[in-house]
Amino acid sequence: MTKMGSFTFYDYVVLLIILTILSAIGLYYRYTGGKQSSTEEYLLGDRNQSVLPVALSLVASHMSGISILGVPAEVYFRGAIYSVANIALLIVIPVTVHLFLPVFFKVASMSVYEYLELRFGRHLRVLASLVYPVQSVLFMAVVLYAPALALETLSGLSTTWSILVVGSVCTFYSTVGGIKAVIMTDVFQFILTNLAVFTIILTVYLEKGSFINIWTAAKKGGRLNFSNFSLDPTERHTWWSLIIGATFTYMGTYAVHQSQVQRYLTLRDHRTALRTLYVSWPITTAFSLSMIFAGLCMYSKYQGCDPLMAHTIRSEDQLIPYFVVDALSSCPGLPGLVVAGIFSASLSSISANLNSLATVSVQDYIRPLYQQKKKLVPTVLSSIKSICLLELI
Repeated sequence: MTKMGSFTFYDYVVLLIILTILSAIGLYYRYTGGKQSSTEEYLLGDRNQSVLPVALSLVASHMSGISILGVPAEVYFRGAIYSVANIALLIVIPVTVHLFLPVFFKVASMSVYEYLELRFGRHLRVLASLVYPVQSVLFMAVVLYAPALALETLSGLSTTWSILVVGSVCTFYSTVGGIKAVIMTDVFQFILTNLAVFTIILTVYLEKGSFINIWTAAKKGGRLNFSNFSLDPTERHTWWSLIIGATFTYMGTYAVHQSQVQRYLTLRDHRTALRTLYVSWPITTAFSLSMIFAGLCMYSKYQGCDPLMAHTIRSEDQLIPYFVVDALSSCPGLPGLVVAGIFSASLSSISANLNSLATVSVQDYIRPLYQQKKKLVPTVLSSIKSICLLELI
């Protein structure tokens, strides 16, 4: 790929301000309320969190930087049929609310794996809780590496330094502020991620003059391909493959994933968690559709001059970084805002996993060794730091 360009001073200022705000949120929750002096507050926010912040946190942690880079590019190259995956939420959310949530609130444990012990025995709980850290660390590494590559493309800043700086900030606010800081930074990051997506949409809208022109270009280019009901499992996207695949994927996330269930348990009771999930549902769908429309917008912009075919970019996931340089570089600060939005999507996923990894470590392995509650909070902090260092390495 040819050299795209570099950040301006204003872009770095935008990134610095955002990282400072995230750190400040962590410090605020470290020195307010109960000052993270109990395990209950540190891991579950005293079980009194509000519906809207937790709902936005669920959405933010569900969408990673990989989604921001990948979904618009997928739509650009293969069409908007990918939006059909949202139909899976019609199945997943009600099943989670009415079948899984009552069980977790009845067990009232911080770790989802305690149910496995109650139902099947200690050995299965240990096995499952050993697999989870491996999966989470690998996931976090990929989620942080993807936006670091985008930043390297745009600014020339090495991937290693991007990961160290941004990962350290995430480690800091997750460690000092507990689950309360994680939830509120998720809310802030959700706003930033939406600003990034809508910046792409608005930029193309101003260039094309209307949404009708964007839609017409997408239709002429065959990107409104909603009619593939084929049963052929070898096709990349069909209605059935998307709905069935997304149902199993989302069920694993919403119903039993430690990071999501832990957020449910920060709420007062099952009814509050029910309302929270139903509030997050349309927000998740709207955000997903906005990313899909961003892909259509970029297609309308580059219709007839595809940067991949022109060898301006080497791979599909470089489409958004290319767009940022091509369309936004004349507006100082905007490239920084978009990259901050991509990183925000990743950090929300990472902080959620860091906190949940600490919870699993404490509940499944450390608590049996330390029965005195006063010893648990320092242990939790040590667990988070160790996990974060492993993830950064």
